[in-house]
Amino acid sequence: MFLFRLKRTIRLGIKSLWMHRLRSMLTVLGIIFGVSSVIAMLAIGEGASQDAQEKIARLGSRNIIIKTTKPPEDQSATGQRQMMKEYGLTYADAERFQDGIPNVRIIVPSRRFSQEAQYRNRRASIEIVGTVPWHPDISAMKVKFGRFIVSNDMQYKEGICVVDERVVKELFRFDEPIGQNIKLAGDYYRVVGVVTEQSNTNTSGNNFGNQSGEAPKAGGAKTGCVYIPITTVKGRFGEMSLQVSSGAGASIERVELQEIIVQVQQVEEVMPTRQNVQTMMTRFHKKNDFEIIVPLELMKQAKEIQRIFTIVLGSIAAISLIVGGIGIMNIMLATVSERTREIGIRRALGAKKRDIVVQFLSETLLLTFIGGICGIALGMVIPYFVSQFSQMKTVITLSSLILAFGISAIVGITFGLYPAYRAANMDPIESLRHE
Repeated sequence: MFLFRLKRTIRLGIKSLWMHRLRSMLTVLGIIFGVSSVIAMLAIGEGASQDAQEKIARLGSRNIIIKTTKPPEDQSATGQRQMMKEYGLTYADAERFQDGIPNVRIIVPSRRFSQEAQYRNRRASIEIVGTVPWHPDISAMKVKFGRFIVSNDMQYKEGICVVDERVVKELFRFDEPIGQNIKLAGDYYRVVGVVTEQSNTNTSGNNFGNQSGEAPKAGGAKTGCVYIPITTVKGRFGEMSLQVSSGAGASIERVELQEIIVQVQQVEEVMPTRQNVQTMMTRFHKKNDFEIIVPLELMKQAKEIQRIFTIVLGSIAAISLIVGGIGIMNIMLATVSERTREIGIRRALGAKKRDIVVQFLSETLLLTFIGGICGIALGMVIPYFVSQFSQMKTVITLSSLILAFGISAIVGITFGLYPAYRAANMDPIESLRHE
């Protein structure tokens, strides 16, 4: 009996909506755009959050990154800048971390600076990374072909290098890179391995791709990274660099290391170790020439920002659903006025108030259901085009689909109840007199 009445109610609702097709379609559009905007905005927010967290995760949740920063300009009493500037991380710092801080698993010092690489007649602006053999142990880097730097390369200051995939695409193209020689600052280096490219992560307004305290050299954006034994870099490139600035003349800067990465045994030890590093660096570095970055802290901040971002985007999108609900209420109130005589006849024939409520509420829910289904379909298409045309990562989650459809259903019921109860509470006698 119940199923029969439900079927009849749905059939009457569809018939009523079909009699006013254009009006029903325009009403449904508000729900469609509301649901699709909720899904699309949540997908964009989730994609941006996951992209940021993936980049931070590549830095290592157990890592503490200390990098060189250029201190404020020191001037003498006459107002002249110093011609020789020495600042930043040192090899002694790395030794202090190893010997003086407990729970340290690996220490990775590195020297970074920009340079131009040449292979045959092809050139590319790259970043030279002077590092140690255990560098891959603290990063997401993977050796694809050949090998990475080994202890003998460090001991004998070998002229070898390891390139990443971006450098391979730019310099070698169709050539096999292993065994080839590339030219860096007048010296040739034999390629012994190829590693996966490392995405640069921007934090605190600085790009990890340029950790040096030196000004980047001309040549545009860096194509990729070339890894060389740190002893070779120290012997062939030295630690001095000439900096020229307009109006200030030239100065010589001495920087031993641009970055030291400290990896601890357990994640729980990261924050206590960070405090130990801060204390040690403050003690031995009177200048403000270093910065400590903890990826674990950045990840927590990214998650909190993503939560706020999701709430804001979802709230903005939900407003469009509310606007759609107001449109439904407006149309249903107009429908009640048009069908006053019909309501009176049904009441006179014995229909109860709840039958009238169910009739009009079913029409509202039909509009909401159709709009919700179409909105979900459109909402799944929009993020796809956003990813294709803007190269922005988008992620559609099941929870966003359920949330969007659930909000649309709540809006439909909420804004449909008042017109339904208004119709049910009409006086049957007055309704029959209505023309």
